[in-house]
Amino acid sequence: MAARDVLGQARQAPPNIVYIMADDLGYADVACYGRPDVRTPNIDRIAARGVRFLQGYANSAVCSATRTALITGRYQYRLRVGLDEPLPANSMVGLPPEHPTLPSLLKQAGFGTTLIGKWHLGSLPNFGPLKSGYEHFYGFRGGGLDYYRHTFGGPEEDLWDDDVPVHQMGYLTELFGDRAVGVINGYAKSRQPFFLSLHFNAPHWPWEAPGDEAESERLRVAGRGIADYDGGTQKTYQKMIEAMDTQIGRVFKALDDNRLAGNTIVIFTSDNGGERFADTWPFTGRKTELLEGGLRIPSIISWPGRIPQGKTSDQVSITMDWMPTLLAAAGVSPDPALPPDGMNLLPHLTTGAAPVSRTLYWRYKANAQRAIRDGDFKFLKILDNTFLFNVVEDPMERANLKARRKDVYDQLVGKWLAWNATMLPEVDESSTGNFTGAQLADHIGTQPTSRKADNPGAP
Repeated sequence: MAARDVLGQARQAPPNIVYIMADDLGYADVACYGRPDVRTPNIDRIAARGVRFLQGYANSAVCSATRTALITGRYQYRLRVGLDEPLPANSMVGLPPEHPTLPSLLKQAGFGTTLIGKWHLGSLPNFGPLKSGYEHFYGFRGGGLDYYRHTFGGPEEDLWDDDVPVHQMGYLTELFGDRAVGVINGYAKSRQPFFLSLHFNAPHWPWEAPGDEAESERLRVAGRGIADYDGGTQKTYQKMIEAMDTQIGRVFKALDDNRLAGNTIVIFTSDNGGERFADTWPFTGRKTELLEGGLRIPSIISWPGRIPQGKTSDQVSITMDWMPTLLAAAGVSPDPALPPDGMNLLPHLTTGAAPVSRTLYWRYKANAQRAIRDGDFKFLKILDNTFLFNVVEDPMERANLKARRKDVYDQLVGKWLAWNATMLPEVDESSTGNFTGAQLADHIGTQPTSRKADNPGAP
């Protein structure tokens, strides 16, 4: 029987939330976004039971910056941790524990909160999931792990159960699936509403699919950590995605077995655009780039009890939208002192209202990149080259309209400058990274970018 409020009216139970984030997954890397050579029936099931966004963006072209925006609901450039692209190992920077977060606000409202997988927002003793709203954590703190050895750059493992380092054998994607099933079963038994963040390492390099222990050993002997520049194939990459999809299927089964599926929000997305083996069609660009391929991501939500099924949406959305959306779904208010920059997508999802025009902003220190999307138009700067694209009619960003539509170009540059003045400035000491011509053959002539900003105040 449903709970009742003070007037005796029926009150719907708060939803459970399962937020699934892949790492470096390209826009078209799953079947429901068009990839023909990968089987992803469980990710496709989320789309079949919900809404698939066709214009979903990441807050950044790299991982830790996007994760800052996800957990705070705000532009990452408002926090020092969000200036690193990505956060380097052994950094003294991290997400301030006092900052309100999506898990901390849900926890205050009575939700159980658990993070499984990647954290990458700061290291102990000053930072960590348990300091920022999660009651439980099973995963790794850095930017990536070998799937079998569970190490990053040396012999030390980076696998944790809460704040205790642990040693476990097994393929990392499967270990995360095992723990997710156990967490759901536990919350179902306690009947506590829950927020489960399931942040897979897949399909981030090293290029190791189930059964590829030999590749893990080869990297160990080579002493390169997880830097797998001479490894990987399309087949390996496909198997890594399919292994993640299998574990997502186990999550669905746990929800079904516990009769939780009808009132559970399930979200699937990625932290940024795809890397070297990714399919980013119909876009150009990749991770570390503000071209559409570095920012456009799969973005899917299902909530069988509240939103339509089997629909697509042209609403422009971005990672930081999930915080206000999920808080609204849970009946929880944001912290008024730090209001979200993201948009609550729930009215659009539940009523089918027409998409609203958005203005979204990005910057990326490597190659002095700047971007703004305003309606259908996008201003983009890479080094000293500037562009204006209509990314709806020209998603590959080929026709530079900056001379033909100088009025729009000038307007967008002015908007970007005004927005940037409200953010923290780029700083010399922040990390940034990009791919070079020596690493990717399609990046002809591209040289390594200094960690120092190029023209930090320029549009």
